[in-house]
Amino acid sequence: MKQIKLSSVHVGGNEIKYIERAINKGEVSNYGENLDRFEKQLEVFFLKKSKIALLNSGTSAIHIALIHLGVKSGDEVICQSFTFSASANPIVYQGAIPVFVDSENETWNMCPLHLEKALKDRVSKGKRPKAIILVHSYGMPAKMDELISISLKYNIPIIEDAAEALGSTYNEQKCGTFGDYGIISFNGNKIITTSGGGALICKTSKLRERTLFLSTQARDSAPYYQHSEIGYNYSMSNIAAGIGRAQMEVLDNYIALRRDANRFYQEFFKKISGIKVFKSPNSSFISNHWLSCVLIDKTKVGFNNEDLRLELLKYNIETKLLWKPMHMQPVFKDYPYYGSNICNNLFKTGLCLPSGSNLTQDEKKRIEEVITQFIFDKNK
Repeated sequence: MKQIKLSSVHVGGNEIKYIERAINKGEVSNYGENLDRFEKQLEVFFLKKSKIALLNSGTSAIHIALIHLGVKSGDEVICQSFTFSASANPIVYQGAIPVFVDSENETWNMCPLHLEKALKDRVSKGKRPKAIILVHSYGMPAKMDELISISLKYNIPIIEDAAEALGSTYNEQKCGTFGDYGIISFNGNKIITTSGGGALICKTSKLRERTLFLSTQARDSAPYYQHSEIGYNYSMSNIAAGIGRAQMEVLDNYIALRRDANRFYQEFFKKISGIKVFKSPNSSFISNHWLSCVLIDKTKVGFNNEDLRLELLKYNIETKLLWKPMHMQPVFKDYPYYGSNICNNLFKTGLCLPSGSNLTQDEKKRIEEVITQFIFDKNK
């Protein structure tokens, strides 16, 4: 059987046109029309309130945001524990110390109560964190009003990891525009892709220019190669930006299709006691539903998330367990953590289901049939 992927790349529009144009013009490096146009498309999407610096990954964007905020060796940075490692790794790149914070049950994102507990404790120890990295997990907006209020109270800037949340909104404001810096990812499995890439959302043109300077090896303005500070090879290519231009033309449709997939799962699982689909807590939270996820209560259905994952795998249907929290990862296990193990329980009971914008009706039917039969066999 053909594999049903968790979140497959969805292309087929004007990507080739923009790539060929770039090749014909010789613009195949980190300059050219595609970069300019893609950047402007994103600025229009974010209502021109933000300046966009295109980069080679969302991870690079987080790293440069930390540099902008002056994070250095020995500093502490608050980081959401329930996330992919790319949210936390750049902290260590800077020689800084990640301090992990648990989630809350409604959005699965950083818990305001545990954030304040962490800040109070770190400040009392004379270790005021330099930044807060929060994440909109699986496209679900975090509780931004509460989190921003706490960050202002302690005067600590926010890096908003919206890698999974392009097109999601909280109180009608786009995710990625709340924090001092916002992060977007264009990895192959995201809402739209550039084959690999990302962007840093900045508040000013000066910060955007500084970002691009650092991302191109921090080369000084001179008639020869001179470097007065450390730079990075983080720029996006004009070819990748050509893919991004075409993807922006279908972004709204791709988001609508992801939301349709989530509605499909909500409708299917509503008659199954013990399996709960992750959805917005209220109308203030509009998720792009990058991935549709479920929580499984083994006491009610007779199987757990790993059992269902393995069953679907037999039929070549790709799924994944939810994020294993950062404080549970071997590489981060010795760093501070504040929480009540909400994210531990999410990891133990949750599963991500196929959610791509190119998920077909036949594929949905196959998923439904396999799960229905599995539940029947477990309960007969």
